[in-house]
Amino acid sequence: MADGSHVVYVLECADGSLYTGYTTDLERRVAEHDAGDGAKYTRGRTPVELRYHERYESRSAAMSREYEIKQFSRTEKERLIGLE
Repeated sequence: MADGSHVVYVLECADGSLYTGYTTDLERRVAEHDAGDGAKYTRGRTPVELRYHERYESRSAAMSREYEIKQFSRTEKERLIGLE
């Protein structure tokens, strides 16, 4: 994979909830979520909007960051993505 091809992202769902995920193809993955073909969580919450992403050089670094963000409170996630 090319440098920075591992991406952690945060989506805002139609119901206002936030979803955090990992991918190597951000555009494709967001389109999958939006079409209802992404994660089970986002299927009933379309449309989704990409609110934030970070790029990493390794899968392990990205997966660690995804886990870290998923542990955040709603307030911490809002601060991260600039909603606060």
